[in-house]
Amino acid sequence: MELKPYQQRVLEDLGAYLDLFQHIGDPATTFNTYWERKAGPYDPLTGKGMRPYQDNVPGAIHLCVKVPTAGGKTFIAVNALDTVFSHYGPNAPRCVVWLVPWSNLLQQTVRTLSDPDHPYRQKLNTLFRHRVEVYEKDQLLMGAGFNPTSVQEQLSIIVMSFASLRARKKADRKVFQENGQLAGFRDLYEGEGHIKPGTDDTALINVIRHLNPVVVVDESHNAESDLSVDMLKDLNPSFILDLTATPKKNSNILSMVPAMELKTENMVKLPVIVYNQHHRHEVIENALHLRQRLETIANAEQAEGGRHIRPIVLFQAQPRTDEENVTFEKVKHLLIKAGIPEEQIKIKTADKDELKGVDLMAEDCPVRYIITINALKEGWDCPYAYVLASLADKSSAVDVEQILGRVLRQPYVMPHRNPMLNMSYVLTASAKFQETLQGIVKALQESGFSDKDYRAVDTRTEAEKESDKLKAVQTALLKGEDEGDEDLEMEPNTFDPQAASATPTTDLKAIEEQALSKNAELQEAIEQASENPEDPILQEMGDQVYRYAMRDDVAELAKGIMLPRFVVAVPGNIFTGDEPSWLELSQEPLLKDFRLSAQNTEIDWDSIESELYSVDLEGTTGGQTNPAFKKILKSEVREPVMDYILAKPAEARLNDVADQVLARIGNMWPIADQEIKKYVVRLLEPFTTEQLHDVLQKPLAYTGRIRRKIQYLAETAAEKNFKEMLQIGKIRTEPQWRFPERLVPGKLGPSIANSLYEREGDMNKFEARAISELGGLPNIACW
Repeated sequence: MELKPYQQRVLEDLGAYLDLFQHIGDPATTFNTYWERKAGPYDPLTGKGMRPYQDNVPGAIHLCVKVPTAGGKTFIAVNALDTVFSHYGPNAPRCVVWLVPWSNLLQQTVRTLSDPDHPYRQKLNTLFRHRVEVYEKDQLLMGAGFNPTSVQEQLSIIVMSFASLRARKKADRKVFQENGQLAGFRDLYEGEGHIKPGTDDTALINVIRHLNPVVVVDESHNAESDLSVDMLKDLNPSFILDLTATPKKNSNILSMVPAMELKTENMVKLPVIVYNQHHRHEVIENALHLRQRLETIANAEQAEGGRHIRPIVLFQAQPRTDEENVTFEKVKHLLIKAGIPEEQIKIKTADKDELKGVDLMAEDCPVRYIITINALKEGWDCPYAYVLASLADKSSAVDVEQILGRVLRQPYVMPHRNPMLNMSYVLTASAKFQETLQGIVKALQESGFSDKDYRAVDTRTEAEKESDKLKAVQTALLKGEDEGDEDLEMEPNTFDPQAASATPTTDLKAIEEQALSKNAELQEAIEQASENPEDPILQEMGDQVYRYAMRDDVAELAKGIMLPRFVVAVPGNIFTGDEPSWLELSQEPLLKDFRLSAQNTEIDWDSIESELYSVDLEGTTGGQTNPAFKKILKSEVREPVMDYILAKPAEARLNDVADQVLARIGNMWPIADQEIKKYVVRLLEPFTTEQLHDVLQKPLAYTGRIRRKIQYLAETAAEKNFKEMLQIGKIRTEPQWRFPERLVPGKLGPSIANSLYEREGDMNKFEARAISELGGLPNIACW
């Protein structure tokens, strides 16, 4: 499983922040500087720019990534662990506390991070060389496989719920109690500064506090209360990464993913087609026909080599005080009456869970209809869910906020040939349709999307709308009495579940026509957005950043200029045809056959300075020092660790020292980690034990030298391949790049005459002097 471009960009943003932090040494100053360079300084009067850093948990770096629902937040977090730990010293314990808001999400997270066949665990194994262990709270309390030795040798991920740490009755929380199973950790303590007042030094909370964990907060918008902030402080973290689609006001947003990118990468089924009808029985009928139509399309695609898809309808039943059973059982009865086999219908409510243990993605799973109220919330995912059919009383605004996100995930993260399989559908019968639409907009916003991501169709005439408004008022005057269940009764013989394909009813034809039309509109919007060269993060910020237009007197000149880009030939495939495509050149095709492990190992080691390198992290945040992160980022390897490594047999010793070096080299895409490891082993093979000791003692010096050598070899090979590919026509130039019509300069530079834009970005003294001299020449239209 590879990172999508927007996921890779999030990691690049995180890496850029941490690189800057290593120079500045203070989380707040680093954050504010990072955003000032990107979007300009913050203006409290207008709200332009990024709000300054909020020091919610003193002593820790605390950052937030905004990713819409179905954007792959967990996969981003898995990869982010490598980015973060690559900035830590090689001797630092790799301890992660992964916090989730609900028990169902906890079990899902444990399962995906533990299963060796799941892409998340496979990525963890690749990044951390198969030295990964995932724990739940109960395992830690018993000390099962969790001891001072294991935490030094592996990545330890502790998955916990918010409730286990933030319950108000602390006496009931076992993580704060004395625990003899963890007594062995006391020998590692360097003083008692990390001990939480009022707790025993063997308590699990103090073991975690000693390890200064990296904390991942999933669905972090649920962790904004004072009690939740105290929960984070209790962990004594070195780093906190918030993941959410809807950051709160006190979030330090480092990176944002626009919803449009998820559609471009086929992560979500957009647009959402909202179809409002006259009666609730029409909602049921059309949901059945639409689902059947989608399955017919899916089966046809599968017959031609596509993937298996079994579209599912989520029926949102009407909640009633003390009578909820009547409502969802009534819906089930109606479906069975319409000829739907009972095995295809499941009920999922707070009190009744017929989905437990059911693998909805299995090809032999019969489930096609799920009846719920609001039980399918964040954490429940099934890409086969295509249709949300609301059966709320007609006089009510439909409340879909809790479960709309459950129908957004795209099956197999790929485009399907028929666009009907690339969209999701909401069917309603509401007199208060505008209020319903506002609820849908809110639901989309809470999933990280916007009001641009749905398309609505109301089938009622103007006279029917007025009549429905009058009935809604009458219902309200009659103390909330609704129209009962009569409106749910379907006409007989309107649906044949055994039919090979859906009967093309008038409504079904209209839904399909509208869906295809609205999808075409969204595709056009995506194409227009792709032509915008602006940073996607700045696009997502919208009016939050200052943008400066081209000056009127030179705008037409600049718009007519198109500069060439290098492009590389990519072979055709089933989607693009036999002819090759031409894509923007990157380093990847230039290093396609590059084998680092076979390159020369000539490095001048004699010039390595004898002093011990270290990173100065004495910065403060609001008067607070940062002991946790300072401790983690120490560069030297402790003597006991060095002695342990150097005492091993020759092959194991060489391998361990190579791992220490590799941990500091970090990602050098597109060169694979395995190739880098082989090369580092070759470099270190001739080293004596004393020289290996020197490598461990001065990792920054040696790693820097090795990294520069690898970069030189890669750049030399890339240059050679570039010339050869250019000569045989595999690389060419195409006029592609235009000046953006508006510029986001970030930090503003001096105002110098003749600039292309109304204002330009910051520049150094030499650049300012050169532009001042050149920009005023009579043959220069603009600079």
